[in-house]
Amino acid sequence: MKIVMVAPVPFFVDRGTPMRILEESLALERRGVEVNIVTYHLGRNINEINTESKIGIYRVARLLFWYTKKEAGADWQKIILDILLIWKTAKIVFLKKPEIIHAHLHEGVLIGWIVKKIFFWRDIKLVSDFHGELVSEMESHGYLQGGIIRSVFDFLEKFIFGLGDFTITSSGELKERIHRIKNSGNLEVVLDGVNLIKYNVEPPEKKNEKISFIYSGAFVTNKGIDILLEAINIISKKNIKNINFILAGGPIENIKNYIEKNQLNDIVKIISPLNYFDLPRVNKMGDVAIDPKTSAVGQASGKILQYMAAGLPVICFDRENNRKYLGEAGYYVSEFNANGIATGILYFLDNREKIKSMGEISKNVINGFTWDISAEKIISIYQKLKTNE
Repeated sequence: MKIVMVAPVPFFVDRGTPMRILEESLALERRGVEVNIVTYHLGRNINEINTESKIGIYRVARLLFWYTKKEAGADWQKIILDILLIWKTAKIVFLKKPEIIHAHLHEGVLIGWIVKKIFFWRDIKLVSDFHGELVSEMESHGYLQGGIIRSVFDFLEKFIFGLGDFTITSSGELKERIHRIKNSGNLEVVLDGVNLIKYNVEPPEKKNEKISFIYSGAFVTNKGIDILLEAINIISKKNIKNINFILAGGPIENIKNYIEKNQLNDIVKIISPLNYFDLPRVNKMGDVAIDPKTSAVGQASGKILQYMAAGLPVICFDRENNRKYLGEAGYYVSEFNANGIATGILYFLDNREKIKSMGEISKNVINGFTWDISAEKIISIYQKLKTNE
């Protein structure tokens, strides 16, 4: 089976969306699928990461040579990159003759649909792979604060939700939203996974008895970093001696001023930048993990699976997807704010025995969430589309 995967992001870079695209692709390749990825001009090639992979990476022309943004978020120059991506995708579809276009994110789905229409006589199937909501995510980055432009993007998002021959989402919340718009049976959740082999590393030796709470991910608002920083500040005012926090990710400038202003340097260790392939070692530096992401943008939280693979209990908000991942390995916060996260932190300080027992649950449950399981589900979707031709 041949697929062309549309990835309208810098690829590969060390953050959530490229991680899902990378691991999905590698898992599909292990099952005999020929994968070719069309993407922006930025990022590392897969053969720099996995020398055994034969996945093709095809990049747009480097016309925007000055564009170096690798972080998530809107930028008007992406419109030009996406126009270039239409041309590049059409070229690769012409050369590779895929049976499936597997398109990530809203931009990718729109691009895949246009290319599918260009090659209408081939009856190529389009699989839409949504990681979150477009309008909510743009709002979380400080764009679309009401008005006509927001209404236009809301209409566009609903239109794009209906374009795929089959739609997959990374979370149950997003699936429900799309189902209300597109009442179709061709809609499934394909959860994020984790590569357990990478976690066969020894944890670093602890030099003190402090409990380490870890967050590893992007330092951006829609991941909940502002909530977490406020929670750390609340805890710091209690003058607890046997605690420290590890914040691993980037960009560092998003948190540095807050930490210095509130004099949190003594209890916060920053690791930035964070290489995706150092993630297992870094996560194992913690005793308890924190995921402060709310459900506002409809994203699942792949970092929870990374925490589980490291054998950590997780403090998180009480979301359907979080419970589906963690089960009894999670401490679920009903207040979606900093006070709720702070309450979770205090719980583990008062109940240290729970750290080990809940961590063991994480280790056991994670076996049900691997990228190989996700890839099997995706391949069954491909086969369903082929059967219905």
